[in-house]
Formats: sequence, C-alpha cells, structure tokens
Amino acid sequence: MRGDFTAGENVRRRYVALGDSFTEGVGDRSAVLPNGVRGWADRVAEKLAKAERGWEYANLAVRSKRLRQIIDEQLEPALAMEPTLITLYAGGNDILDFGTDMEALLNDYELFVARLAGTGATLVLFTGYDVKVSAVLEPFKKRNTQYNQRVRDVAEKYGAILVDYWCFDAYHDPRMWAADRLHMSKAGHKYLAARVLDQLNVPHKISPKEWDPPTRMGLREWERKQRRWVNDWVLPLFGRKLRGVTLGDSLSPRWPQPVKVPRKGGLKKLMEEANT
Repeated sequence: MRGDFTAGENVRRRYVALGDSFTEGVGDRSAVLPNGVRGWADRVAEKLAKAERGWEYANLAVRSKRLRQIIDEQLEPALAMEPTLITLYAGGNDILDFGTDMEALLNDYELFVARLAGTGATLVLFTGYDVKVSAVLEPFKKRNTQYNQRVRDVAEKYGAILVDYWCFDAYHDPRMWAADRLHMSKAGHKYLAARVLDQLNVPHKISPKEWDPPTRMGLREWERKQRRWVNDWVLPLFGRKLRGVTLGDSLSPRWPQPVKVPRKGGLKKLMEEANT
C-alpha cells in the first residue's frame, strides 16, 4: 500500500506516527523540540514536506507505552485526523514485560493494524531489532522472533509497507545505539529515517554515518562499562517494572495535533516561530 504523495497541490497530506519510545525519538536528544527528543519520524516528516508542500504531521507516540495503552490512547485520535500516511511500531515494551501472553498480544496487534489499514492510508509497520546487549535479555529473544514473524505476516495480509528493522546490518555497530543500548542514537535515528523514506520513494540526502572501525577495548574497560550500564540502565528499568511505573507516565505526545511542517527549517523552525 503506497500512497500517491505527489498528486497535485490541492491533495491533503497528513502523516500520523503512532507507538512508543521508538517513534517518539528517545535516544536522539534535542534541546528545542517537545519532550527533548527529535527522532526518525520527525526527520521523515521534514523530508516529506521538503519533497512536496502541504504536509501536516502529528506524533502521538509516548515512551514506555504498552500495546494496549497505544490502542486505547492513540487509535481514535489518529483515526479522527484522517491521515494519508501512518507509521506504527508497538509491542516492544510488552515483549520485555514479565508474564506477557504473546498470542493475545499479537492478536491485539493484528486487530489494531486492521483498523488502521481500513482508513485507506499508506501504512508502514516495523519489525523489532534483536538487540544483543547482554545475557540478561536473552530470554526475550524467542518472543522477539515470534513478534517479528507475525508483523511480517500482518504487513502482507493488510497491504502495509514493511520496514524490516531486524535485518539492518548497520545496527551491529554499537555507535548506532544510545547509552542505554535499547534505543537508537542520533545516527541510528537518521539511518532509520533514510530507510523509511526509501520505502516511501521520497527523495532525501540522508547518508550513513562514516566511522573509523571501533577500537577494541580491554577486559577491564569492558567490565567497567558493563557495570555502569547495569547500574545506570538495567537495574532502574527492572525497578520501574516492579513498581509499575514508567518514564512516560508524566509525558504527553510530542505533536498531539497535526502541524504544518515548514519546507525550510523543519520542525525546529516551527518551534522557534511558536516561541517568538
């Protein structure tokens, strides 16, 4: 299902992004944009607007949201916006939860996709990446494989565009990941934006980051970094799960209503204009 994004000046073009931290933009920090992040979806919206005037953009994604929360909080607002393009990634946080019923989760996911596909909008879905950060997360690998296969099947069934994130070799480089090793870095978000735009046949000049090969670290430095990662990210993550709280509890969607994206200056320009 590919939309006609160049079908004349009077055609409404509205992009709505749904999901959790992946789509909110966590890992790609910004001092001027809502919630302190930018992310791949903002970049896609800006390139859409640059390629064809008139694009509007809403991003309803909030970090830490589970699939059921995304459905309850984002589906109806998204449908009311009558989007022409929808991107959805949801379910990754459920995979990392204790006791998740994967069959129930994936059935809910398919029903969600069916509602979105019924709008006639171009729909983009994503598999999840198998992040190899620690043996701590290895028990969830089987769930991730099950999720990805169902996403592929659902994308084919409902005519959605599939961005098979799981297959992108570029993410083997640790510099594509933020300090928590679960969210993409700025470079990772830029790379994903380019892949989404490629799938949509939208022109862009986003090029992969060119790095020197990573330097090998000694055992002592590796152990130090592992301890810091566990203390700074893993233990707080599981602590929040045990307490039933999330980082998104006090946050609102970054772009809750469609905004017209400036062709020059992008969303940063929009914020600058709003603050003057």
